[in-house]
Amino acid sequence: MTENPEQYPNPQQDDAYTARSYPPPPAHQPSAAWPPPAPAAPADHVPSRRAKRPVALLAAVAIIAAVVGGGSAALAESLMNNSANGGNPAGTVSGTTVSQSSKGTVSGVAQAVSPSIVEVKATSTAGQSTGAGVIVTAAGEIVTNNHVISGADSVKVSLSDGKTYTAKVVGTDPAKDLALIKVQGASGLKPASLGDSSNVAVGDQVVAIGSPEGLTGTVTSGIISALNRDVTVAKENGQRQSQDQGQGQGQYGQGQGGGDGNWPFQFGGRQFNGDTGNSTTTYKALQTDASLNPGNSGGALINMNGEIIGINSAMYSASSQSSDSSSDAGSVGLGFAIPINTVKADLAHLRAGGSNSN
Repeated sequence: MTENPEQYPNPQQDDAYTARSYPPPPAHQPSAAWPPPAPAAPADHVPSRRAKRPVALLAAVAIIAAVVGGGSAALAESLMNNSANGGNPAGTVSGTTVSQSSKGTVSGVAQAVSPSIVEVKATSTAGQSTGAGVIVTAAGEIVTNNHVISGADSVKVSLSDGKTYTAKVVGTDPAKDLALIKVQGASGLKPASLGDSSNVAVGDQVVAIGSPEGLTGTVTSGIISALNRDVTVAKENGQRQSQDQGQGQGQYGQGQGGGDGNWPFQFGGRQFNGDTGNSTTTYKALQTDASLNPGNSGGALINMNGEIIGINSAMYSASSQSSDSSSDAGSVGLGFAIPINTVKADLAHLRAGGSNSN
């Protein structure tokens, strides 16, 4: 078989064949980046959980920063306010309050406040009365009822630790049945914290501390029964003395030599514990069912934060309605206290000497 030379051309001689059979390679391209980029996510694609973590972490950091910043700002504002008010917020009296762990308990209140409550004994030619008082300054200023010390020739104060001091009367306000006395030769006493009686509500739990029947530091508890009760008591010093002739000063304290040991007052158009006489004064009072007895006058009515919200001033005793027997003597849940806001508003007046005038 004869071969046709044109069937098998010579690649070296036929440039057209070479170009047609072996095309030249393409120009060099740079290698693609590795690893290759991920394909674009569809529009409805939901990011994975891992992608959320940095955003959540940033949000948490932002929240923490805001809390810390807010707390720092509040602390700075508090420090500035305290500095501007000499270290005490306006309208408050620095004193002892209940620890956080004991708040809301009668025992916690009693433990915290009892060192700030004293027994007051006033002696005059007519006899002796026993009441209580509340320490308001470390230097020994004590608030009590005017009817406890009025007309007294001497006043003795017994602290919760048993120490006894002589006290002098600084000022009295018969119209509010308040008095301020100060112990002599004492310092570093434990003042009570005076609260805000405008925040008191019916049903609030309260604790009373006083010296009923001379039993120093007696603690009782109850609730606020009513607000803004109009209570009327005797006002003039001479009125009390005229009532006490022949029975000691039992009308207003724990009587020595007779009497039922109660301070007379009027409430709701009726008289309790004797005749209040012609010269009287009326004030708005807190009503409580905490047990109050003769000797609680001038003592403290305290909220569950350990703040003084009232000065106990009048109480009803069934024994005063029956002279045949003393077996019914004692509290029947009808007691009254002067609101502490009245006391705070009167302190400057009492420190200046007060007034015994009508």
